[in-house]
Amino acid sequence: MSRKAVNRLYENKAQLNSISMHLGESVAIARTVGHLSKSAEVMKLVNNLMKAPEMAATMQEFSREMTKAGVIEEMVTDAVDSALDSEDIEEEIEEEVDKVLTEIAGETAAQLPEAVRKERVRVPAQEASTSHEEEAIAEGVDDEEELEELRARLAKVRS
Repeated sequence: MSRKAVNRLYENKAQLNSISMHLGESVAIARTVGHLSKSAEVMKLVNNLMKAPEMAATMQEFSREMTKAGVIEEMVTDAVDSALDSEDIEEEIEEEVDKVLTEIAGETAAQLPEAVRKERVRVPAQEASTSHEEEAIAEGVDDEEELEELRARLAKVRS
């Protein structure tokens, strides 16, 4: 009987240990559930503050705009580079401007009376350094206002 009692005590002890472990497991699960519920609440609050769908839409729009800006910047850079790289065009432009100025000076010189043309030939060496077009225009104009207007037009043509 005492052996049976000892065996029953061992069985009861094992059962109590098993129940204790199940209770410990239940307490751990309860704690985990509590922590998960708190984490879920925090995530909901953060999600409400952040508004994830709106943020995603904004980020996609931002990405599109940045792509457009990059493409536009690249196109502008290429266009500016191609425009600035052509030195031949600059030379051609200068030649055309010189031709136009020569034509303007020629027309003005043709309109000058013979006496003014002869006087122009006698211009001192100091004034010879000024451009031929300015001399022709300045000698043919009596009125100061017209002179200034013609000089302004000439400056516009040169620039």
